[in-house]
Amino acid sequence: MEATKRQTRKKKEVKRYLPGKSRKLSNYIRPMLAKETDQPFDDSDWIFEIKWDGYRAIAELDKEQVKLYSRNGNMFNDSYPQITEQLKKMNLHAVIDGEIVALDKEGKPSFQLLQDFENNASPLVYYVFDVLSLNGKNTCNLPLLERKALLKKLLKKNDTIRFADHVAEDGKSFFKLVLKKDLEGMMAKKADSAYYPGRRTNEWLKIKQHKTAEAVIAGFTEPQGGRKYFGALVLGVMDGKKLKYIGHTGSGFNHRTLVETYDLLKPLIRKESPFDVPVKTNMPVTWVKPELVCELKFTEWTKDGSMRHPIFLHLRPDKDKKEVKKEPAPVAPVANKKSAPVKTREDINVVASGRVEVPLTHLDKVFWPEEGVTKGDVIRYYQEINEIILPYLKDRPESLKRNPNGISDKGFYQKDAGDQAPDWVKSISIHSESGNKDVDYILCGDKATLAYLNNLGCIELNPWHSTIKSLDHPDYLIIDIDPSAKNTFDQVIEVAQIVREILEKAKAPGFCKTSGATGMHIYVPTGRKYTYDQLKDFAHLICVMAADRLPRFTTLERNLRKRGEKHIYLDHLQNRKGQTIASAYSLRPYPGATVSTPLAWKEVKPGLDPSAFNIHTTPARLKKTGDLFSGVLGKGFDLARCLKLLDK
Repeated sequence: MEATKRQTRKKKEVKRYLPGKSRKLSNYIRPMLAKETDQPFDDSDWIFEIKWDGYRAIAELDKEQVKLYSRNGNMFNDSYPQITEQLKKMNLHAVIDGEIVALDKEGKPSFQLLQDFENNASPLVYYVFDVLSLNGKNTCNLPLLERKALLKKLLKKNDTIRFADHVAEDGKSFFKLVLKKDLEGMMAKKADSAYYPGRRTNEWLKIKQHKTAEAVIAGFTEPQGGRKYFGALVLGVMDGKKLKYIGHTGSGFNHRTLVETYDLLKPLIRKESPFDVPVKTNMPVTWVKPELVCELKFTEWTKDGSMRHPIFLHLRPDKDKKEVKKEPAPVAPVANKKSAPVKTREDINVVASGRVEVPLTHLDKVFWPEEGVTKGDVIRYYQEINEIILPYLKDRPESLKRNPNGISDKGFYQKDAGDQAPDWVKSISIHSESGNKDVDYILCGDKATLAYLNNLGCIELNPWHSTIKSLDHPDYLIIDIDPSAKNTFDQVIEVAQIVREILEKAKAPGFCKTSGATGMHIYVPTGRKYTYDQLKDFAHLICVMAADRLPRFTTLERNLRKRGEKHIYLDHLQNRKGQTIASAYSLRPYPGATVSTPLAWKEVKPGLDPSAFNIHTTPARLKKTGDLFSGVLGKGFDLARCLKLLDK
């Protein structure tokens, strides 16, 4: 009878480790992931948390309805009922992110105890460190510190559900404490970082006490001497859809883990190797279906991509083999706030933040043949004015216009570019109704991404009018004054001043900039209070009123053939979701290396030459004038009041 109970319990334990045996959700939220760095650092813009040694878990709470699941969508409700019950008692409507851990007698997390929690009395704790949604409102775009403040208020004192606290700035001293307590490591997180579900970014970093990594078990060798069950595990990682050999380990096992692992491997035995190339081992190998994932400690990666001195730690039933890849080399920690200057030699990288080096190529390639302006000059220009231009790019989906061969080539547009970018480049997936697909837009919010885009051949930068914080509510309305072939720039100026008069009558602030070509753009700040459709209609009214005052050479006719070569097109249709226009201070791929430059209204007068604002003159101008466009991101106008005033 007792033997039967032991056998039943053993089968239950084995089943718990097999992938796919627990119920998997069809729709679930993937947690945000971190990149690895080698060294702790101090930085006032970062916070630091304990890296918990447990199972990452998302909890979707709808009052007494709770879904607790792993990073791959495997349900934890039945596995950890005590945590589920405590979450129900919280009576919240929220989505939270944290780590399930088992605590040893000293109160430290123990992964071994977590895997065997059913057979011991170790307390289970769900340490919660982030909130993704609260009362139906998405909180992912709030800065991390604001999210944690919300979370701390939500979590009442509870021995099972605990708030994962942090320290600010002092990463080095905190890591010393982590080492002293013999914890797994620490997390470093940018204090103002957003939450990007399913993405690995360098705004969250992990710093481990020991080098560890996951591997897929591909087979095992025969035991030698007095050892039983197996000698060593043959290991691999996923390289695309193929399994790549990274070594083998026979260290780190005790009798229990040998038996447990062997029992799990027996049903997976197969005749063929799961590797597509021959693997050399000292002993014959029994191959298995590559499903089980384990975690190992090791000293370093060898030149041929193998682990040196790997030691088995434990199995990882929460990890899917598809996500077991060799992690890229650790990113450098923050060294200081200053950046190295941009160089023009091809063999030097731009150090664009304290942590990211952007490889640059073909810096001597000439982009403007007549002017002799090179790709390196483009990168240098944007790095020099980065503090001015980045506020107009940050958090805005970017439609790339690429001219990798300079202005002699028409170039091409690319929206869906996020998947091809490095991990440290932020992006956002937005569904396109017209294309009926998700488009992964790059977000440019720092010097590194700016250099990356320029290196792709992005001479000009074309951000959306709205940010990811409110995609349907743009920050500004735009009137695009677009001349035809036989219009003069003095006529463009006359139109701009008429539009300004209409805006002044409406008590709406207006800001003007050259297009960097032959036209002008007038921006009206909105404070994100109105939708694209509302602004499009208001912009149309302004254009109609301006055209009525200048009927001789203005039109609202969009068709080029119908409007002819003597009429300036007043374009209100820029005010549509997904439309882009060259950013303030953006270079344009036209003769003269011109820049779309903000102007003071007193400068907008006959005789103004738009070619005077170019790659050579703009940086010096900015030192004198400062940013004349900053009000564009300001409070905004009152639409109802404007309509009443214009109706008088």
